[in-house]
Amino acid sequence: MTAYCMSGAAGRMGRAIISCQEQAGLTLAGALERKGSEYLGQDAGQLAGIGPLGIALVSEPKEALNGAASVIDFSSPDNTLNLAGACVELGVGLVVGTTGFSPQQRKDLEAFAEKIPLLISPNMSTGVNVLFHLTRMAARVLGKDYAAEVTEIHHRHKKDAPSGTAVKLLEIIEQEFGLTSEHVAHGRSGLTGARPTDEIGSHALRGGDVVGDHTVFFLGEGERIEITHRASSRNTFAMGALRAAAWLDGKKAGLYSMDDVLGLA
Repeated sequence: MTAYCMSGAAGRMGRAIISCQEQAGLTLAGALERKGSEYLGQDAGQLAGIGPLGIALVSEPKEALNGAASVIDFSSPDNTLNLAGACVELGVGLVVGTTGFSPQQRKDLEAFAEKIPLLISPNMSTGVNVLFHLTRMAARVLGKDYAAEVTEIHHRHKKDAPSGTAVKLLEIIEQEFGLTSEHVAHGRSGLTGARPTDEIGSHALRGGDVVGDHTVFFLGEGERIEITHRASSRNTFAMGALRAAAWLDGKKAGLYSMDDVLGLA
């Protein structure tokens, strides 16, 4: 049974992951939270709603990593980079679900893959990763003759926009269309004129308690294709993250993705 550490243990995803660990066949070795968090010292199991586990939330990575084979991280970019350094020192694999990295932060994070097994994914649900593949297939076949638009909806508390999943979808379309992030229009207003053929639309909606909806539109003359994934529970993401942590246990240093976990690479 793989022992893991949960980074961001008091957050929505952290609690969901801990609550699903028994179903996934993993055991919690440590729970990490940011310095100054009101949850420090509290029992991780109690916070997750599964009863006491005897593991208190701490703010020092090395303390939380003790006894863990891998770490699941849903925190913040700065915390993730700090955690990655501790993982290198202790030889612990790292599963990163955190989003919102700047290009430089992402580059700095990926550099750790030279020393530890590192898996990065903006979304670890099986369904969303199928969405990624379907989007790539559609973009490759349809090409720029079809206008591509990506929409996403999340709860009002989500901090970044567009979501990491939407960013990944946009990157897939950019690659297949031969475009770059400079061709992405994040929302539209005013007299925008005719839509350029080399434009990709991105739209982020926020409100309520929406776990996560993502739709990719390919709009052609006389027809359109819509590919949608709707999550009704965070448990689908939690189970994917736990599966990734178990898969990463014992892997050699390198950069991995959910494609590797699911056999889609």
